[in-house]
Amino acid sequence: MPPRQSSETSRGKAAVPDVYSAMRASILEGEIAPGTRINIDAVARSLGVSQTPVREVLQRLEGDNLVVYNPGRGYSTTPLLDLPELRSLFEFRLLVEPWAARAAAVDRLANPAGSLEKELGSFRAVMKRSKDLRQDLVAHDTRFHDTILAASGNPVVRHAFAQTHCHLHTFRLYPADVDGAITVAEHTAVREAIEACDPERAEAAMTTHIRNSFDRFAQAFEGELPPLEDSGPPRRRIIT
Repeated sequence: MPPRQSSETSRGKAAVPDVYSAMRASILEGEIAPGTRINIDAVARSLGVSQTPVREVLQRLEGDNLVVYNPGRGYSTTPLLDLPELRSLFEFRLLVEPWAARAAAVDRLANPAGSLEKELGSFRAVMKRSKDLRQDLVAHDTRFHDTILAASGNPVVRHAFAQTHCHLHTFRLYPADVDGAITVAEHTAVREAIEACDPERAEAAMTTHIRNSFDRFAQAFEGELPPLEDSGPPRRRIIT
């Protein structure tokens, strides 16, 4: 018979999803600045939890490459991508994703057009009811591109792409497409080409989308970031 968990351990595990969401959002939105040392006790107190779920969440965030552990210093948030790193990441995407879109545009049951339309429909609904779309846009973008990579039928490529955590890192730069409308339009063009089983068109649409995305994120290095706007009630601030 397995040992019974203590009530404190059970509460800590139950708190992990909420703590993860709160800390992840704070890092992506810049509330916890890049390169900031994480004070585990301060975070636990600000979120009203014990240190146990915070430590577990930091391990998960380390897997996301959003925090790094340094012996003697503890955890700190990773720095933002610089322009050469951003370019390298998007060059990798240009090697992988147009190929994946082409491979997915086939007249078989594996064609992911239906799943892609459901994903787009869900995000369009979110766009109508939410003013602060950053977290939802990250999630939508991740699911949309992963669906295409999964349909390519190559798990090695899909895993390699996932290990870049590209959506988490690029969205920390705060793109120009803050309302998601441009992304949805480009995603729709990719989906339509895949649904039409037109490999060349699908490859071209994905190539255009990746290049345009790079241009949008690269604006972070040109002093052209849009101002942050008030978007509803404040989330509890995490003290680090």
